[in-house]
Amino acid sequence: MATDEVRKDLRAAVAARQELGPEYEAEIIEGFLEKLDAQRRATALPEPAPPPHPSREQDPGGLALAIISVVVAIPITAISAAMIGPFGVLLGWLGLVMINVARAAGRRR
Repeated sequence: MATDEVRKDLRAAVAARQELGPEYEAEIIEGFLEKLDAQRRATALPEPAPPPHPSREQDPGGLALAIISVVVAIPITAISAAMIGPFGVLLGWLGLVMINVARAAGRRR
């Protein structure tokens, strides 16, 4: 659907073609198309910028969670090995790994 401005420009181009004759037809058409392209570029919506990827500087909680997980893993390993055995150690470490994985997955959203 053509806007009023495009219609006006087209009518002016046709009138100029009639006045100047066929020898200026190519220049008139090029001028009209350049105006049309400039108008489309001016009214085009800009591309949305992708969201910035969170870095360690913006959210240092991931490193802190990893350090705390290692520190907490020592007593969890000792207590679960003494009370339950290898299955308890496995459960304790699995819980710590799941906490870290959940944190990483939450940051990617």
